Amino acid sequence: MSDTYRNSRAGGRRSRQSSSADRIMAVQNARSRGTGSRRGGSGRRRGRRQGPDMAKIVLIVIGVLILLICAAVGFQSCARSEDDKTSVESESETETTEPETEMAAEITVNGVQVHGLTKTEAIKKVLEDMGWEMKVSFGDETADLPNLVEANVDAVIEKAFAKKESGDYTVETDGLDDAVQVEVKALAAKWDVEPKNGSISTYDKASDKFTFAGAQTGKKIDQEKLTSDILSAMKAGEYNKTITATADEVQPEITEAQARENFKRIGTYTTKTTTNKDRNENIRLACAAINGTIIKPGEEFSFNKMTGNRTTEKGYKPAGAYSNGVVVQEPGGGVCQVSSTLYNAVVFAGLKTTERHAHTYEPSYVTPGEDAMVSYDGYAGPDLRFVNNSKTAVGIKAAYSNQTLTVSIYGNPILEDGVTVSMHSEKIKELDPPTPTYVEDPTLEPGVEVVAKAATPGSRWQTKLITKKNGQVVSDVLLHNSTYTGKAATIKRNTSGTVAATESASADASAASSEAAGETTAAAPAETTAAATTALETTAAPTTAVPSPGENYGPGYVNEATTAAAAETNQAPSDMGLISPNGQ
Repeated sequence: MSDTYRNSRAGGRRSRQSSSADRIMAVQNARSRGTGSRRGGSGRRRGRRQGPDMAKIVLIVIGVLILLICAAVGFQSCARSEDDKTSVESESETETTEPETEMAAEITVNGVQVHGLTKTEAIKKVLEDMGWEMKVSFGDETADLPNLVEANVDAVIEKAFAKKESGDYTVETDGLDDAVQVEVKALAAKWDVEPKNGSISTYDKASDKFTFAGAQTGKKIDQEKLTSDILSAMKAGEYNKTITATADEVQPEITEAQARENFKRIGTYTTKTTTNKDRNENIRLACAAINGTIIKPGEEFSFNKMTGNRTTEKGYKPAGAYSNGVVVQEPGGGVCQVSSTLYNAVVFAGLKTTERHAHTYEPSYVTPGEDAMVSYDGYAGPDLRFVNNSKTAVGIKAAYSNQTLTVSIYGNPILEDGVTVSMHSEKIKELDPPTPTYVEDPTLEPGVEVVAKAATPGSRWQTKLITKKNGQVVSDVLLHNSTYTGKAATIKRNTSGTVAATESASADASAASSEAAGETTAAAPAETTAAATTALETTAAPTTAVPSPGENYGPGYVNEATTAAAAETNQAPSDMGLISPNGQ
């Protein structure tokens, strides 16, 4: 090999080695530059580098929590499922009762063989063998008795099955007295007939008399004997026997003859009405509606139900009535005088009042505190109600004639001989009247005020029920309290500052002055007087009703007048004072 060749190969090897070394150095330099760049870093590259992604971290945390919750819920669900399964299995085991065992021992109950039967089968067989068909008859009626020994059959078989010994068992009837008495009382309630006292039963309008019905004998089942008969039949094993009930006669307390002999007017009251023909017509219609009404013992009377709704279709006329303190024309105005008059008669008769209401304003036809306001719209309203607490029926007579209204209660006396009942009412407080109502009158001098209508103060009354025997007070008790609203004064005045020039100015001023002084003005126009009479009538003061010789007005027939009521003129009838509409 020549030197040239060797040199050339050596040079080639050096050249390749040099190239390889160069490549290695280049790579190392590049890495060094990259590392330097990252470490020494320009601020730009470090600035562009982002920190941890918080959103992703939050989502990851939430996901982990959800997985944990699901795992927990799944575990609990599984646990509950296991518990429920266990519970269901437990309940199933509880509900599943073991089949009834059959009686292995030789046992008879009331001679019936129950060997080889279950309890249920044994009870059924014994009851069927009894053939229970016991009945009780009374008159034309027959009633089935339930099997009263069934409970004892159950007890005997329960005892036999528990003992599990052969033997003969008998169903006893001891201890069934209470069960039998329950059935007997139910039959007695069905078949007992209460006796009826002799009493009035109908009213003959033509003769204006009440007719009588004879007394009726009652029947009362002999419960003691019937109970004994049923127990004896059961003890003898006569389970299909029909037992006849017996009853004792019960005589009425009052015969027809006694009712006729003692029948009289036991309470009455009379009041005077006004001259208003429409109002008086309403009073007449209300009297006709309640006249002849018979209330049986224990029955309740309702004024509103008896008269019904007071409407024009029934003939009631519009008449003065108060609605919320304002005078209006309402059909039926004035019927409160009928209910108030009836109320007094009811109290004096000794009947029991169950509903009574005072008027809004003091009445003038009865003593305040002794009135009874009614109002009715066909469905509800203040009413006058009372119960017949006597032993016989009572009847109502109501009549109107010549401005005189009388209502009376007829029947056998409720109060004992020598006993009377009356009311005593006393004003215990006077209440201030409402604020005056001012009316402009341009004919008056400025600053001058004229009282066109004087104020009426309100009042509070206390009513006591006084019972006397042979004239001596034996009871004095509070019956009720009544509060009445006052009426505002009407005052004329002129606030315009000028006086209207009219030809009659002086005459009107003179008339106003006279009116303020309480004088009567005779020169008032006829149409004005008529209108005032229609809307605001003059109510006649109550008068003392004196009974004719031999008449029985009952206790409290005196209709005492009050000084204030006697002095009042040209005011609305007090019975119109209602709070509700349709006030009468």
